[in-house]
Amino acid sequence: MGIGKSKTDPCPLSLSWGRSHSVDMSQRHHKSDSKKSEEISLSNAAAHSNTAEMPTGEQEGAKGVEEMPEEEEEEEVFLKFVILHAEEDTDEALRVQNLLENDFGIKPGIIFAEMPCGRQHLQNLDDAVNGSAWTILLLTENFLRDTWCKFQFYMSLMNSVNRQHKYNSVIPMRPLNNPLPRERTPFALRTINALEEESRGFPTQVERIFQDSVYRIQQAIWKETRNTVQRQFIA
Repeated sequence: MGIGKSKTDPCPLSLSWGRSHSVDMSQRHHKSDSKKSEEISLSNAAAHSNTAEMPTGEQEGAKGVEEMPEEEEEEEVFLKFVILHAEEDTDEALRVQNLLENDFGIKPGIIFAEMPCGRQHLQNLDDAVNGSAWTILLLTENFLRDTWCKFQFYMSLMNSVNRQHKYNSVIPMRPLNNPLPRERTPFALRTINALEEESRGFPTQVERIFQDSVYRIQQAIWKETRNTVQRQFIA
């Protein structure tokens, strides 16, 4: 008897196992990925549900923690006085400022050298004159040498003439150190009674000029003007 040819599997066992194994592993990976997707989906749903169930107050509180609080803007102050001076007289201007604030209680005040940097001089001058009740012109030998100082006192005088509430708000002052002689003082300033620091009547002059009632009137007008400008800007 001859041995007949046996029918063999066209795909060897090793290949057959490998194919079966790869298909099986692919199915497992697919199931695993599906399971992970379902878990992620359920996790997101749970988080959303927790947020939805959170009381409104707590939600706003949580948002408030994340958001940085905004800094409150500093409220501008209407000053009692500003001292306009020559650049060389900054130290003398500071001395006069301390004298008025500490010895006579007239505060707050400022000297022109302390106005904000980075802005135009004209803007600073306008803010200084209109943001204070009195403008003190420090009359020294240096004052008339500076063209900018001449412009300052002319502008201050025009401002006091054109605005009724600024009448008598410009105060020339001759300090103890290096004062400008009367005969060399510009005529426009000679018509105004100047503060004479070396005179015996200086304390009386200060009390008569810097009155709280005058300050409060100017402060009220200043606030109303600012509010009107802000309303126009918003509109």
